Amino acid sequence: MADKDEESAMPRDAKIVKSLLKSMGVGDYEPPVIHTILELWYRYIVDVLTDAQVYSEHAGKSEIDCDDVKLAIQSKLNFSFSQPPPREVLLELAQNRNKIPLPKTVAGPGIPLPPDQDTLISPNYMFGIPSQGSEPEETEDEETTIPNPSQEEKIDMQQQELHQRVSFPLPKSQKD
Repeated sequence: MADKDEESAMPRDAKIVKSLLKSMGVGDYEPPVIHTILELWYRYIVDVLTDAQVYSEHAGKSEIDCDDVKLAIQSKLNFSFSQPPPREVLLELAQNRNKIPLPKTVAGPGIPLPPDQDTLISPNYMFGIPSQGSEPEETEDEETTIPNPSQEEKIDMQQQELHQRVSFPLPKSQKD
């Protein structure tokens, strides 16, 4: 009984959307879905009719006619949706692409990985263990700063920093 009261109080457009959902097999949905679809529907109609009015004014007509609406809908479709290229065009593109063979892989078992210099798993540091009676070396050199280094100089400086030697004293193990 409550459903009949709700349906009778529902606007005509909402009833249409509800029946469209029902005809498409959608039986379980949240009530805001109807409002969202109606909002999109109204926005689309306003856009189409606004475009049709512009086309009508451009043609010098005083009223919008069916041809203006058709033209507005067609222009909306052309800008909103793109059609895939014909099958023949896709086949020709595929044949052209497949003419170039894939490079041969020289990989052993497992997943092929790029060279070490191109990965983040290669070590970028070295341990320097000091000899028995000497103090650890100071590796921080005072770098000369270049006010505006070029891109190549920046890359060289970064590579030098990566290959700097790092040393620190190791704690002596205590014997019990």
